[in-house]
Amino acid sequence: MTERAQLIINGRFVSGEAEPYSAKNPYNQEPVSEGNLAGADQVKEAIANAKATFQEYRNFPAHRRTSLLLEMSRLVAENAEEIARIIAVEVGKPLRTARIEVTRAVSTFHIAALEVPNVGGGIVPMDVVPYAEGRQAFYIREPIGVVGAITPFNFPFNLVAHKIAPALAVGNTVVLKPALSARLSALKLGELILKAGFPPGVLNVVPCSNQVASTLVDSPDVAMISFTGSVPVGKQIRDRVGLKKVVLELGSNSANIISASADIQQAATAIARAGFSHAGQSCIHAQRIYVHSSVLDRFLKGLLPLVESLRLGDPLREETDVGPMIDENGASRAEAWVAEAQAGGAHVLAGGTREGTMFRPTVLTNVTPEMKVVCEEVFAPVIAIIPFEDLGEAIRQVNDSKYGLNAGVFTQSIQEAFQAIKELQVGSVVINDPSSFRADQMPYGGVKESGVGREGLRYAMEEMTEIKFASFNLGKAV
Repeated sequence: MTERAQLIINGRFVSGEAEPYSAKNPYNQEPVSEGNLAGADQVKEAIANAKATFQEYRNFPAHRRTSLLLEMSRLVAENAEEIARIIAVEVGKPLRTARIEVTRAVSTFHIAALEVPNVGGGIVPMDVVPYAEGRQAFYIREPIGVVGAITPFNFPFNLVAHKIAPALAVGNTVVLKPALSARLSALKLGELILKAGFPPGVLNVVPCSNQVASTLVDSPDVAMISFTGSVPVGKQIRDRVGLKKVVLELGSNSANIISASADIQQAATAIARAGFSHAGQSCIHAQRIYVHSSVLDRFLKGLLPLVESLRLGDPLREETDVGPMIDENGASRAEAWVAEAQAGGAHVLAGGTREGTMFRPTVLTNVTPEMKVVCEEVFAPVIAIIPFEDLGEAIRQVNDSKYGLNAGVFTQSIQEAFQAIKELQVGSVVINDPSSFRADQMPYGGVKESGVGREGLRYAMEEMTEIKFASFNLGKAV
């Protein structure tokens, strides 16, 4: 059944005034949603309403914001199965995995509620310098205003929650431009925000074209842009925003290192999951796998049967492990990159074939650094196995990348673990977990072309506030 997608502006569901857009189930190409996109004037209206609501909402006491976020967490849990099915149908995420995403969103709003009292400010000791003796000082964090949030399709509910929850926790309001293929997930979140009791205008949802989205980026009434998506678009936003604050969570070709001392079966099991979950359509999916040559055969012996056993199919079936890619363009690109690698001498140990939007989980060996499957973000169920002889060599290869988001390191050596933590040029190093590991409360973001700023509830809340300093001269007047 096709849902009629709408917009949410100032607490009202309204029809878009721009061009029509229809979304299809990526598995079977059946219509999922249709409706006109938001026009530029509607985006401006959403911004104006968010700005007006901010003047009220910024003064909500901390306990009230906490209560509203806790109620939102409860409502997400109450509607979990419906939301998971929307995700599965819209973006092809297997139902079991979609349920995990919704469970995480429950935690995202809950953690945001708990963090409300922890981002208030702090004391600044003044008498550490002689000329400031006799003074007492503190700082407070104030909300910045309207946050423009632009989100992707791959985690259409929890990644939206990661922008909405911290913004509302500190007293901001939001105008959200969701991925067009994932409008229903975003609109469901907006519906629950209203049901939770937040004021109309706190969250406005405006599915629109990229051209119209520039209205959000350029508006002087938007204080910050929080964007998750591709590097080229992130760079365009960075060039346009002027003095606005930005958080950009961009791409990656995330690396994982399997040391000779690692628990090889643990590592193989983790990579079999992390390389192919949601058809590899995650910026922290395990893509580059550096394996010590002494354990390479054991690792492949453990990995390949697990990969071959992954069940592809309808995301609404309980037994499905890997669903479709979001569209045939993405699957065709992955197919072309694998073919290019084969032409350059790479070996395909598993997968490598496509049928429509379905791309079989693929394991490559004998790759070289310049192959796209190694140096670019493949964003598909494709992993490249690369042997190494020395941990320092592996770290150098990991760092020889324009990206730097997450890295996983499997080792039983505390010395190797701390060497990796110190030397890897990434935003996060996870030991004995794959690069795809993310807990919703951790600081999350990258270096180099993987972005700027950090998400993760408390850290996003800090990004979404401004510091105001206050000092009292308790001694003699100057």
